Amino acid sequence: MTAVPDLERARFNMIEQQIRPWDVLDLDVLALLSQVKREEFVPAAHQALAFTDMMIPLGTPTEEAMRQGWCMLEPKQEARMLQDVAPRAHEKVLEVGTGSGYMAALLASRAQRVISLEIVPELARTARENLQRAGIRNVEVREADGAKGLAAEGPFDAIVLSGSVAEVPQALLAQLKVGGRLAAIVGDEPVMRATFITRTGEASYTTTQPWDTAAPRLANFPAPSRFHF
Repeated sequence: MTAVPDLERARFNMIEQQIRPWDVLDLDVLALLSQVKREEFVPAAHQALAFTDMMIPLGTPTEEAMRQGWCMLEPKQEARMLQDVAPRAHEKVLEVGTGSGYMAALLASRAQRVISLEIVPELARTARENLQRAGIRNVEVREADGAKGLAAEGPFDAIVLSGSVAEVPQALLAQLKVGGRLAAIVGDEPVMRATFITRTGEASYTTTQPWDTAAPRLANFPAPSRFHF
């Protein structure tokens, strides 16, 4: 019986060869990647890809799923985003773009409560099933358009956009607590930046963009105007 050792070896290699070299050095985050089983959130048709350095489509046909942005982000993107947004045990987190539920599972393992919004009904349903099967009870997946956030449940300690946007809407920033952080991938291909915005006061924010990456677009987020007068 070699299946389980092979699985664990693949997970170990993912962490050591993909994730650590991407400056994910927080030991708690690295331990969490061993504990939250990524393969349990990967569609059965793509199980062999669970630990590969690529985005995994969440639907068929594969090309259409990727075009629509229905995918799991690369393991290193998820791990670095988790490390850099740094949810804490007392915090409430909003995620936009549930996908398979894997990022919600990681966030929930560090935070007190996660609300995750998914606009695609079948993805929301599958994510709920994945999270339930994994025994994660502090995530609520809602079928909803997350482009405007969830003001009725705010303010939040952290907001994570699990996909890319052209720009971060002010409506989302307004749903952060003072001291709260928003994490997103911002820009246009081929150059996007991981963007972390911290609310420092009632109307003040600081922004850092520590690493380059790329990800599919989240649905319904506004694009900035191309016209300048």
